[in-house]
Amino acid sequence: MNRKIRLNRKINAVDLFCGAGGLTKGLEQAGINVNLGVDSDPACEFPYTANNQSKFLLKAIERVNPADLEDSFDTNCVRLLAGCAPCQTFSTYYPKAGPTDKRWWLLLIFSDLVKEIKPELVTMENVPKLRKHHVFNNFIEDLDSSGYEVFHDIVNCSEYGIPQHRPRLVLLASRLGPIKLLTPKQLRWKRYTVREKIEDLTPLEAGQQDKKDPLHTAACLSDMNLKRIKASIPGGTWRDWDPSLVASCHRKGSGKTYPSVYGRMSWDEPAPTITTQFFGFGNGRFGHPEQDRAISLREGAILQSFPKSYKFVEPGKPISRKNVGRLIGNAVPVKLGKAIGVSFQKHIEKMEIKNGGIPIQGR
Repeated sequence: MNRKIRLNRKINAVDLFCGAGGLTKGLEQAGINVNLGVDSDPACEFPYTANNQSKFLLKAIERVNPADLEDSFDTNCVRLLAGCAPCQTFSTYYPKAGPTDKRWWLLLIFSDLVKEIKPELVTMENVPKLRKHHVFNNFIEDLDSSGYEVFHDIVNCSEYGIPQHRPRLVLLASRLGPIKLLTPKQLRWKRYTVREKIEDLTPLEAGQQDKKDPLHTAACLSDMNLKRIKASIPGGTWRDWDPSLVASCHRKGSGKTYPSVYGRMSWDEPAPTITTQFFGFGNGRFGHPEQDRAISLREGAILQSFPKSYKFVEPGKPISRKNVGRLIGNAVPVKLGKAIGVSFQKHIEKMEIKNGGIPIQGR
């Protein structure tokens, strides 16, 4: 039976696929209480709990009990369920992924949880390519049939105060009324460049680590790659090099169409998309604008808009570039999470003013 409930303005969130906590940190910065983060990767637990005021549940989403999530929300709050599923299966970086990959169906499992819990608010973030697949259309149809007003659009993170060209698909949904992501103009946030965010970090050579910040560590370079980065100019490509430095794969006809590897970033532009392999010079345009090395793990985290003090590895534990790089590259940029959170807060204020409170039909 439907019954009207008058909610308070306080938003509580549960962050599924929480990773290292990028979305959670952004929501916290927007004033939203994230009570629980859920992820199946044990490497996420330390950075998530060390940097956020949230509990962590190590569990695959297909094994999550809806009752566990419902119990994580405070009484009479506005409930937000976030589900930023892994994007690799829809990404252009993984062209062979498809419906046989179990990650393909995680969005529909998230949809089932939404139908079970019926939170007032829902959000997700993913790669733009997801919009072309039927699983996304099914997700939208499920939200619509469950009484949600739905907004989704592709945004460039560089317009939201993130020093990185990163196009992302962002969805917001509400059972309270029409909802939209606030525009960069409405937020009045500054656009940042690589220089503004990482120029002041301690200079490093390839293979070196900052004594004050172990995460500010740069990968080693082979003799050949050291010659290549010295021959690279910011914003340039390997096509600028002496032919003797060009890799054999790029001399082939098929390889000539991939100029965006072995490149340096430009100081006065946002960075390229930070992938899980950003710490390797040959994996993209991840060369430091000035120093002869790839960017460090800390620099990658900063370009993902994590705070400079964000912890990814327990003190005294060895740092795995592969693991930390994966956590950073897979994260929702913190500032994008904050934009989503501020949008929900403004939405709640608007509904309260319009209705004299925040009523909603029974759950």
